[in-house]
Amino acid sequence: MSPSRTPRFDAVVVGSGPNGLAAAIVLARAGWHVLIREGAPTVGGGMRSAELTLPGYLHDVCSAVYPLAAASPIFRSLPLAEHGLRWIEAPAALAHPFDDEPPALLLRSLAATEETLGSDAERYDRLMRPLATDWEQLLSDILRPLLHWPEHPLLYARFGVGAIRSVDGLVRSEFQGSRAQALLAGIAAHSALPLTSPGSASFGLVLGMLAHAVGWPVPQGGARALANALASYFRSLGGEIECGAPVGSLDDLPSARATLLDVTPAQFLWLAGDRVSHVERSAMRRYRYGPGVFKLDWALSEPVPWRSPECREAMVLHLGGSLSELTASEAAPWRGEHAERPYVLIAQPSMFDPSRAPAGRHTLWGYCHVPNRSTVNMAAAIERQIERFAPGFGDIILERCARGPGSLEAEDPNLIGGDISGGANMLRQIVFRPRPLLNPYRTSIKDVFLCSASTPPGGGVHGMCGFNAAQAVLHAH
Repeated sequence: MSPSRTPRFDAVVVGSGPNGLAAAIVLARAGWHVLIREGAPTVGGGMRSAELTLPGYLHDVCSAVYPLAAASPIFRSLPLAEHGLRWIEAPAALAHPFDDEPPALLLRSLAATEETLGSDAERYDRLMRPLATDWEQLLSDILRPLLHWPEHPLLYARFGVGAIRSVDGLVRSEFQGSRAQALLAGIAAHSALPLTSPGSASFGLVLGMLAHAVGWPVPQGGARALANALASYFRSLGGEIECGAPVGSLDDLPSARATLLDVTPAQFLWLAGDRVSHVERSAMRRYRYGPGVFKLDWALSEPVPWRSPECREAMVLHLGGSLSELTASEAAPWRGEHAERPYVLIAQPSMFDPSRAPAGRHTLWGYCHVPNRSTVNMAAAIERQIERFAPGFGDIILERCARGPGSLEAEDPNLIGGDISGGANMLRQIVFRPRPLLNPYRTSIKDVFLCSASTPPGGGVHGMCGFNAAQAVLHAH
């Protein structure tokens, strides 16, 4: 294209995950003409749903439960209900079952949650009530780049004192009983960090806080409903989306004032080729990816036969038993090992959203953490953990779909080695993500920006990486 010709688009966004969609929406609301290029046949990135097992059984391909999306400042500012989004919340966000006692429950009500924690009820209240009370102010600071002056510095500082700790250290110092220890540690294990790692407590505190603030809801009709609502709103702003349009190089893109990439550092280097500076290339190659996941989806003839009836009221279950068992399980992938009794995350959305399966039938979603690029089949180990808390589970399986890190990455190139977080959540990479910069969204290539989960504030379906990157673009222009 000749230099004098006006570009057709003001911005081109590569990738239509939550961050790519959020970035595109922010720019379109600012009056920019924006194109999204998506390599897959449909929008959404990890927010996709498909019949993975049998006809009529709708499974969430990657992510499924969305407390961060329901609380996200950018998503809450959008009229997504007008574009078809309906949230569904279960009576309990989470159940953490044990072998020989009732489960610990995470509910909207602090008081009801505390009733399941025995002698630690008051201690849990002291830890979580201040966070749950001021969650909107706190979240607005947490979801911005960490190297910024917070809008609520005292609140942010109080949170940081606990968040910077390991969750193992936090729960051992805060709680006396095993139930509260395991509950909060299991929540923190969403980070895929060793539970003894500094900063792991932050994940437990934030996700626990959001359970009391907005619940752990799912979109009616599957994860794709959130992606479709975002895409529909973006199109209503005049935005354009091209699906089934993979990008092999930055040179494949139309000229624009700005290009935003919803990709991880490895893909950025591949797309940019020799246009990247030597310093940036070296830094991006040092970026570290975390453990992968081994994921299973099941079509079931009936609800899971949980031993504890309270588990049937929960959207999510953490199968991992005690704190010591959780700690051992989450340390194994970092040593290149596979836990014999893995910590398993389970979601049962069809219990509360009948659109997911034929009448009387159900779907189930679950995964465990494994070493990055693992090729070990963990299906049997995962199903043993379910049978441990739901005897007879194997008898109700109609079909299963198993996918390890290689399959997940083949379906979504952002899942490097099966890492669903866009990079390891080590404290250094939480603060400096993807590399130490005051503006972490800029690259060394003029007017090319990163907007993925590999930038602050990191993984999770909240769109704030895209929001922050779009703000950086608007500031630069």
